Formats: sequence, structure tokens, C-alpha cells
Amino acid sequence: MSIIDDLVDFEWRFFDKVHNEGGRASCQDNFETFSLMRRSQFLAWDDATREHYMADLLQAAQSGRNPVQEKYARMMASTAPEQYAAFAHLLPVLDEHERALIEEMVAIQLRWREDFARDWPQMSSQARLIHTSEDTPYGTSFETYLRGELGSYSAATRRAYRHMLDGYLSRGDNLTTETMRQTALLYGYSGLEAAEARLRETERGGT
Repeated sequence: MSIIDDLVDFEWRFFDKVHNEGGRASCQDNFETFSLMRRSQFLAWDDATREHYMADLLQAAQSGRNPVQEKYARMMASTAPEQYAAFAHLLPVLDEHERALIEEMVAIQLRWREDFARDWPQMSSQARLIHTSEDTPYGTSFETYLRGELGSYSAATRRAYRHMLDGYLSRGDNLTTETMRQTALLYGYSGLEAAEARLRETERGGT
């Protein structure tokens, strides 16, 4: 079993135990979609980031924490601020330096996400809305989701992640595009071009 398989299985165990105010979410009973979405993300990561994140998950399991629950809890700072205020003190504290690092990484990836929306509009339309300003109590944007996820990592994983982003930047590549390319491949398309063309055809009423 690969480290990607391990990451997906580990996260699924945490995800299965996430408690929601409105009860269990339907996505918590859909391992296939969960696996595909998380696998496409991890395939776009480098080895160091995957290894650091695996260490995070192992440490969380040993200490009785649920980092996936914490990720969704942090998102509520935007989507449900009143509820968030009631339990924010229970989350691991992020100091000023860590918060600044997170915002740097969010800014980089927001530009990439906006570029992806411009270049692949049909694929983009199937994903989350982009900006925190678009959040609602029922819909979480890419920006808010990313901020919550980065906040759930350890300091070591955040630094590995930032190093990975620097690698993408130096190559002129786009992490969002690579993640979505992996998504297209996992759905059985030959690449982004084929997925985009199929979605365009579907929008026009093709079969």
C-alpha cells in the first residue's frame, strides 16, 4: 500500500467521526468520492509534504485529536462565526508567525485558482467557489477550505508545504491545475482537455 493509500484511509477514519450540527452528512457515507478528491490532492504533493502530513495524522491519532474535525471547525470562522466563537478557544493555537505563513500560502494558491478558472472554466464550475467573500452557511469556498486545512497542519508540515509551493513557483507550474489534472485522470479522462471538452458538450445538451 502506498503512502497515498495510507493518507486517504487515515483521513477517512477521521472524517467518519466528524460531528456536524445538523447530524451526519451524506458525504460521510461516500468513500468513493472522498477517496478520489483526497487522492487527487495527495498525488499533486511532493514526497516530503506527504510524509510530514502522515506524521501529523499519526500524532493526532495517538493524542486523541481529530484534525479533520479541526479543519472544518476552523472554516466556521467564516461560514458560521457566532458558532465558531463559542469553541475557537478549544482549537490548537496558531501564533502570529504561523497565521502569516498560512496567509502567504493562501494568497499564492488563490492566484493559481483564479488562473485555473480562467483557463478551464468548465472544470472550474464543478469545483468550489473561489473566495471567502462568497461563503455561505451552506457553501465553503476554496479560500476558506484551504485556510482551514493549512491551519490543521503541524508547523513542520506547513513548512514542507511552503517549500513545495516554492517548487511549483520556480517551475512556473500551478498546484490547482495539477490537482485538477489528477482529478480528471481519476475520473477516467485522458487529461484536462478531455474533461473540459466533455463538460462543454454536456452544457450544450450533448450526450
